Amino acid sequence: MYNLSLGVLFALVNFGLFLLCYRMFGRMGLYAWVGVATVLANIQVVKTIEMFGLVMTLGNTIYASIYLTSDLLNEKYGEKAAKKAVWFGFFTLIATTIIMQLVILFDPTETDIAQPSLEALFGLMPQLALGSLCAYLLSQFVDVKIYTWLKKKCPHPNQLWIRNNGSTMISQLLDSLTFCTIAFWGLYPFGVWAEILLTTYLIKFVVSAASTPVLYIARSMKVPEE
Repeated sequence: MYNLSLGVLFALVNFGLFLLCYRMFGRMGLYAWVGVATVLANIQVVKTIEMFGLVMTLGNTIYASIYLTSDLLNEKYGEKAAKKAVWFGFFTLIATTIIMQLVILFDPTETDIAQPSLEALFGLMPQLALGSLCAYLLSQFVDVKIYTWLKKKCPHPNQLWIRNNGSTMISQLLDSLTFCTIAFWGLYPFGVWAEILLTTYLIKFVVSAASTPVLYIARSMKVPEE
């Protein structure tokens, strides 16, 4: 019950900060959010928790907000702007992985207290990053394409929920399957791996569906022009 209550608060904080970032910085704030969310999601995913009696990883909430961001960019600024955000997140994750692997290689002093924690957090990052990069590129470009297609088929302003949820339902399934296979296959027993896959997809989709009102709010906000 504690994790569930904290999870609801956690989602509200994430969505609130997302809206604040967009309100203060406009379209550039959305690109910045993609970069921040990509890095934080790959740090949080190292931690596993239990909710509803199932094992799941953290990072699903803020990772789902990346789909929210690309859908908002597609909605207001077009497919080209959404694809730019995908490549921005891709570069951010690669840069973070390379830099932090070099950080770990430095010999620490005898009084250093950070090295074990850094190794624990970022030691798995190459494998996580490979899974995340493959899943990220595949799912994000599929999401952008499906959203663009749905935008033509369901163009009315009140059909935004169809465009948002329709695109994320498929793209997040591809994302979860690709990421969990590359990042966690062989790392956990099959039963735990299957639970992580199931809960990763369900949590991401539930969070995305719950974020639909946030997308409506963001679409109507007055933000700084470039």
